[in-house]
Amino acid sequence: MSAPAPPRKRCTVAYATRERQYLWQLELAASATIAEALAAARRCAARGGTDDTAIPWDIAAVGIFGELRTRSDPCADGDRIELYRPLTRDPRERRRERVQRTRRAPRGR
Repeated sequence: MSAPAPPRKRCTVAYATRERQYLWQLELAASATIAEALAAARRCAARGGTDDTAIPWDIAAVGIFGELRTRSDPCADGDRIELYRPLTRDPRERRRERVQRTRRAPRGR
């Protein structure tokens, strides 16, 4: 009689640019961490021909469903692990500039 298969979980690793969204569906050991999921996604990307330099695997902030996490945190079955791009500009500052432009613009009637 064979031993039962060790428990597994399924996760998705996601990274998006303005031009493209990358998604890797993974099956991992039940004890896998975010770092292990990222390593598995990186191997999948390499096999699929994805340009590895376009994805900040080692330096990007990571999270699960929009909540920041550390790479040593475990992930659960069904989690969406996300790699975050750095902001090019502070969104609050962009909004302030937009409001200032609107206030200076002549009002048409």
